[in-house]
Amino acid sequence: MPKMKTKRAAAKRFKATGTGKLKRNKAYKSHILTKKTTKRKRNLRKPAMTDATNVKTMKKILPYI
Repeated sequence: MPKMKTKRAAAKRFKATGTGKLKRNKAYKSHILTKKTTKRKRNLRKPAMTDATNVKTMKKILPYI
């Protein structure tokens, strides 16, 4: 059976932690920043963990992470 291919778009957006969880960056930080509060923008900088409902799908498209 051939090797599975990693979805490169996903590989650029997700990183695995030491325990195997998937780390991601938050959305809504690229433009229209003037109306967003400083606190909100600061919290968007922090990475977040991928939700448990999506982990099964993510493991399928990222087989070697």
